[in-house]
Parts: sequence; structure tokens; C-alpha cells
Amino acid sequence: MALVLENHRYDADRCIRCGGCKWVDHIYMGHPRWGVKCPSIARYLFDPYAAYGRLQLALGLMDGELEITPSFVDAVFQCQLCGACDVGCKRNLDLEIQDTLMALRQRVVDKGKGPLPGHKKAAGNIESTWNIFGSRKKERFSWMPSGIQPAAKADVLYWAGCYPAYTQSETAQATVKLLKAAGVDFAVLGESEWCCGQMLFTTGQTELALKVAQHNIDAIKASGAKTVLTSCPECLTALKVEYPKLLGKSTSDMPYQVVHLTEFMEPLVKNGAIKLNKPLPMRVTYHDPCHLSRMSEPWVQWEGTRGQYGVLQPPKQWRRGTNGVYQQPRNIMGAIPGLELVEMQRTRENAFCCGAGGGVREGLNDFALWTAQERLTEAKETAGTNTLVLACPHCKANFTDAIKKSGDNMKVYDIAELMVKALSQGKEA
Repeated sequence: MALVLENHRYDADRCIRCGGCKWVDHIYMGHPRWGVKCPSIARYLFDPYAAYGRLQLALGLMDGELEITPSFVDAVFQCQLCGACDVGCKRNLDLEIQDTLMALRQRVVDKGKGPLPGHKKAAGNIESTWNIFGSRKKERFSWMPSGIQPAAKADVLYWAGCYPAYTQSETAQATVKLLKAAGVDFAVLGESEWCCGQMLFTTGQTELALKVAQHNIDAIKASGAKTVLTSCPECLTALKVEYPKLLGKSTSDMPYQVVHLTEFMEPLVKNGAIKLNKPLPMRVTYHDPCHLSRMSEPWVQWEGTRGQYGVLQPPKQWRRGTNGVYQQPRNIMGAIPGLELVEMQRTRENAFCCGAGGGVREGLNDFALWTAQERLTEAKETAGTNTLVLACPHCKANFTDAIKKSGDNMKVYDIAELMVKALSQGKEA
């Protein structure tokens, strides 16, 4: 079920351009240098590149006052859809910014004006090989460490995702080593695991997105697994949020529960099933991935009417970004001896995006790298460290590319890698 732009007329029309979509709320803002949370307005300094400007574009398109020109398309796609604007608006107005922007992209694609060439190439890779890189399907699980054998069937299904499977295999390898150390039986789908399709959703390519979603849902059901565990937050939001949204369902209606590695491992660390006793004398800062933090809350399907003053009947359960996966990775790092965590200025729901999401890495790579460099600069200047920890292979890939381009001395680790390094002697696989 594609998003319909006209269903978001209220959202576009009631925007008062307060700036809550671009500024870190003043009670959290430590310094004006780090006061903007929207990457596109931070770079382009022009209203159509902020959420309030894009809502005006949507309204003009619905009213027939604007045409989809190349500059219109550029403003619509120069955006990571990172959710910062959405949670910022919901502090005050409860407008569905994220869904309006996704509906606007779908309209641009439906009119034949999008997506961008890089998005089409990535979609072609997915359709021909079922991964975003166009790599061989048979190699999707070739990263599996020797000595670790997935079960034929298990309650826990490890969903690797394209990045851990093909370019960030250290994350996938660390994940299964942790599962083995905890004594958790897990299965994998093998070639039946297709790309999650998150890039397809965010670039308006809904027909292929629905095909991918239905296949993956069927494959998970056929596996008999009750829990889908992933170390990729983009896969997390695809399976947990975008699939039910596309099907007109709630997350709770799906035939599986999906969790991120940090959600799964944090209680195991707490109860001693995973012992992180090996000291790691490191000073680090943590980057909150957008899809793990403010965008990971469950989707609750709502159908009703919006009346005077925006009153909803029946009431709606909002996704405000405040109940994302924030504390679990911090608790895990806090359990590692010798590891000192120093926070950046923009954290949790106010965190600055890595730059890779929303199809920007595939279609506008220069902007993706610019955004990553901004975040790396923030890490050095506000946390005083050259070591960045995150919990997203997509983020890690983009930061790594930015570091290579700039010649920076920053080091980047997935939290799964640090956990394996900190495992008690003899526990690491």
C-alpha cells in the first residue's frame, strides 16, 4: 500500500515553519556550532532543503502551483530521511513529516521524474541478484567463520543484511561469535534472504519494495523462527516498520519479532551469559544510528479522521523517537572494563545522521560523505576522541569512506567488534 500524498495535506498545510525540524531543541543545545540536526539544511542553507520547505513543495504540487522540475527533484532527494525533522516536529505539532516526505518521493517517481540514476542502479542490482551491490547470491553467507554452524531450524533467525554479508563482514562474523559464546542456537535463510529493500522504500520505488517485502516475510514464516535478530538498523526498520506500513498492518501483526543485536545482547551481558571481562583501555564516543534510535519504534497502523484543530478520531499512537534503542548499546559499553564513553553534543533523538540513508549514499555520494565528515568533526571536537563506536554497518561503511577521502586518523568500530574483543579468555570463537 503506497503512501498517498493527498492524505498528508493537513501535515503540509499546518506547518508553521517554526524551525523545530532543523534545530536541536534549545534545552539540549550545547553550542550553536552543533545546533542543527538536519544535514541538508546544514549544507545547503536554503529553505527547500529543510522539512518545512519540502512540505511547501508538496503543498504546491498538490495545488497544481508547482511542476516537478530538476531543482524540485534535487530538493526532494537531497535528504537522508533520517527522521530528525519528524521527531523534532512531534515535540510540538504532531505532524507526520517523515511519511509526507516519503509520499512526496513516491509522487515524483510515479510521475516519471525520479528516482535518481544511482537509485535505479541499486534497484537493478536488487532485482537481478537480490542484494544492493549486485554481488553473487551464493556468496551471501560466505563470511561465516569456520567452526560455527547455523542450525537447520531455530527460534532465533540471524538476518545478516547486504552490508554485513558483502562489505562489512566483520560485523556479521562478530555477531555469530557472540551468539555462539552465549550458547544461542540460530538459523540463517541462506540464498532465501533478499535485500531488506529499505533503500527502495525511501526512494519511492514501492512496486519492487513490495515484492521484496512479501518474499522476505514468506521466507521468515517458512523458517519457523520466532525472533529475527539483525545487526543492521536499516534492516531492522524495514522488517519492523516499513513492511507492516506497506501492508497496512501494525508491527504487532507481523508473524515475527525483530530485534537489533544490542537489544538482544544487553540482557545477556547483564545476567552474565556474555562475560565482557577483558579490559579495553579506550576513550570512545558513540554515534546513534538513525534507524536504531529515533526511527526504530514499532509502527502502529491508524485509520480514522482528523477534524477541527487536528483532533484525531480515534486517538493515534505517535512514534516520537523517544523510545528508540538508546540505552542498550551504552549499557553494553559500560560493562566493558577500561572503556571510557564520552558523549558528543548531538546524541540520542538529536543525533546528526551519518549521511548514508534515504538513498543518499547510492544517489548523492558527495553529500553522504560531507555529512559523515561533519559528524566525525563533531566527535573529535566535542568528545575529544579519535575513536567512534556505532551499531550500524551502513554507517560504518560511510564513515570509513569519508575517513579515506579526508585522510583522517579516526578509527571506527561496530559495537559487535568491541564486544568480541572484550569476551573473556577462551570465549571468543
